[in-house]
Amino acid sequence: MTETAPRAIRFYTEEELDALEMSDPDAAYRIARAQAMAQHSERRSAPASNEPPDPAAVREAVDTVRRILARDGGDIDLVAIEDRVVRVRMKGACAGCPNSVLDLRNVVEKVVGAVPGVQAVVNAY
Repeated sequence: MTETAPRAIRFYTEEELDALEMSDPDAAYRIARAQAMAQHSERRSAPASNEPPDPAAVREAVDTVRRILARDGGDIDLVAIEDRVVRVRMKGACAGCPNSVLDLRNVVEKVVGAVPGVQAVVNAY
């Protein structure tokens, strides 16, 4: 039995996608989405670093999340970085909001969790 080498994925540039969007917007959307999902799964499958996260990078990611949450009156504080776990506190309109659990998972964990070395993001009430 012969093993086949994994196929290389060709990623389209932004310019190529913009040009394709003019002629076939549906195809451009599907390709852009497939590329984003492939990049996401590559990051997830990359071996985890045993190094602790860079505190400056974590603060920058929390500031990015703060700007996103501020659109709906929410806020977030960086409480602590303990080993590879980042503790945050949801504030403002996010405190007590039923959607804060979703915001924590879909926004905070994705942005802050993308910082190399971060293993988990936890809401410290």
